[in-house]
Amino acid sequence: MSEERLVSLDIDNRGIARLTLNRPDARNALSDELMQQLRHHTKTLAEDHEVRAVILTGAGDVFCAGGDLKGMKRQAANTREGRIEDASEFARTLRDLDRLPKPLIGRINGPAYGGGVGLISLCDITVGLASSTYRLTEVTLGLIAATISPYVVARIGVPHARRMMLNALPLDAALAHRLGLLDVVCDSVEELDKAVETEVTHLLKCAPEAAAASKSLIRYVSTHDADENFQHTVNALADAWETEEIREGINAFLEKRKPDWDAS
Repeated sequence: MSEERLVSLDIDNRGIARLTLNRPDARNALSDELMQQLRHHTKTLAEDHEVRAVILTGAGDVFCAGGDLKGMKRQAANTREGRIEDASEFARTLRDLDRLPKPLIGRINGPAYGGGVGLISLCDITVGLASSTYRLTEVTLGLIAATISPYVVARIGVPHARRMMLNALPLDAALAHRLGLLDVVCDSVEELDKAVETEVTHLLKCAPEAAAASKSLIRYVSTHDADENFQHTVNALADAWETEEIREGINAFLEKRKPDWDAS
């Protein structure tokens, strides 16, 4: 792994982690090295039981400009096998971040294009600036938004994905909010940070294992049919009743106190 910190990781005393894409001079473009570091940090966070939630953001005034130009030039001269391997690595990084067993908050501090929109799409909660724009630019280069498409489609739905992916429609923040890409839109960086902190405060009231199980549950029921969901959800609820968290939650409610996980 490169010694240069292309993705920085900081964790505060509440267990709130911040992942920052750290190539501001390159508008946080997704180089191979940056994606490798992002995947490494994602694995670290997934295994850290003290981490309650993760904030994903970018350094500077752009969240993420998408693919790295040098990487695109290299792909143009690559073999098919090399392209498949590189695409697979990118897809694995996206998958690992999507399956991170912690709530993932997107602090979208500026514009996002291409793969940057993909990163927004796999966040659980997204907060962005009203002044920013968003665009899936791949088709303007003769490419397609392939590896990010499962997350984009899941986030904004098929009709909106068709419009964005087929004609590279630029979105202002209001339209991004209407399409479901952004959950909250803020007028300033100060408001952005306050809105992110509001989300963090709510998450700190929630049982960590239950939050992780809920995230897994959403992924399952959104990709299976009614019959499969019937048995899965019944089992999932039975499993939840067997955890220490449910006992602590009920006891705290009856004793009129905060449960032991509430750090808000």
